[in-house]
Amino acid sequence: MTTAGTVTGKSYDQVFCGLGEPLDLKRAQVEASRCFYCYDAPCIEACPTGIDIPSFIRKIGNGNVRGAALDILGSNILGGTCARACPVETLCQQACVREASEEKPVEIGLLQRYATDEFFKSGEKPFRQAKSTGKSVAVIGAGPAGLSAAHRLALLGNSVTIFEAKEKAGGLNEYGLAPYKMTDDFAQKEVAFVMSVGGIKIEHGKALGLDLKITDLTSKFDAVFLGVGLGAVNRLGIPGEAAEGVLDAAKFIEKIRQVKDLAKIPVARNVVVIGGGNTAVDIAIQMKKLGAEFVTIAYRRGVEQMGATHHEQELAQTHGVLIKTFVKPVGIVSANGKATGIELEYTALDGAGKLVGTGTKFTLPAEQIFKAIGQTLDSENLVASAPDLKFQGGKVSVNADFSTNLAKVFAGGDCTGVGEDLTVTAVQQGKLAAEAIHVKLGGSLESLPNAVLGRGN
Repeated sequence: MTTAGTVTGKSYDQVFCGLGEPLDLKRAQVEASRCFYCYDAPCIEACPTGIDIPSFIRKIGNGNVRGAALDILGSNILGGTCARACPVETLCQQACVREASEEKPVEIGLLQRYATDEFFKSGEKPFRQAKSTGKSVAVIGAGPAGLSAAHRLALLGNSVTIFEAKEKAGGLNEYGLAPYKMTDDFAQKEVAFVMSVGGIKIEHGKALGLDLKITDLTSKFDAVFLGVGLGAVNRLGIPGEAAEGVLDAAKFIEKIRQVKDLAKIPVARNVVVIGGGNTAVDIAIQMKKLGAEFVTIAYRRGVEQMGATHHEQELAQTHGVLIKTFVKPVGIVSANGKATGIELEYTALDGAGKLVGTGTKFTLPAEQIFKAIGQTLDSENLVASAPDLKFQGGKVSVNADFSTNLAKVFAGGDCTGVGEDLTVTAVQQGKLAAEAIHVKLGGSLESLPNAVLGRGN
């Protein structure tokens, strides 16, 4: 095991510089001119938060960057992060009519980043809490769903207290996204922007099940929103998994995101990542940037079944990561309790389309093996906090308005089984749940259109 010698003397942002140059005004306006400004635009339907994409792109083309940013942030208060982390190639950009006609789609993600970044530079804080409703809401978790819910609740005049277990707010945006996507401490700048609405306070070091109980919160607040995300990690379930060097990818990304001296991060010469999603790609690219010589992503199915998009896969390959498909881990090779390699078995699809092992095995050298095979809900603390809370498919069960079976308790984001586990989906669910809570508490949404456009506050 070595340390990241290639990063010695380099700043965090020098090592994890943002991938892809952000647009300047000229390039943004040229790109905006490619939009057809479609009526009933399919890109709007493909955006989980329903941003009026043609509208904000037209405003960029006309030089009204502030108006473009308000279009975005009014629908998605975390639009800056989503511009960096959203799989736009499978959402809005895939739906672009230029893509349908086999042309390059409009670079919606880059245009969204341009508008929000330029707006943040202005320092303007357009959103303000409405006249107090006299109602108070507890939000558990300061991740994308919790921040989105808190902002919308405050915007509508409610008092919000966020309870967060970690030292910083942001959730996945602060602790889980690859640092090359979130340079310049962007996650914390965005949290500050969300908090600027007023009427929100955060209490850190408050973990559900340990420091908090839902039953206690429902007696103190008019409503409770659960935005706890997914905190537990899936196991490989193979011999040798306890060996030193077998690591959880998500937790290691968190360590990289929070460390001040990257040279202290242990980096092996040979790294193998098990999994096929964005987390697998993120940790693989990071380890290459930190100095690993050989990095391999091992995935049990084919490239078409990988959770990581083709764009993410290409990104890994251009950084020197080998993607090996149709292989599954069957054992960890170790010496003196430390991982030295991983045994893999080739897989194939049988006549019924079922994935099966072929019996042919091989071993790759690996002193670091990262598990990136998905996360699950830490239901133990939830059950301890609210024994009667109902679950479905291992996640919190919610109705169409994101209410749970418990009176006054709502939930949204990855902890529910609704939609994909994406930042943009969590933002939308937090927003919709907040509106449902506000109405449940006797409020009205009539003033919302002007409020989200930064008017009449």
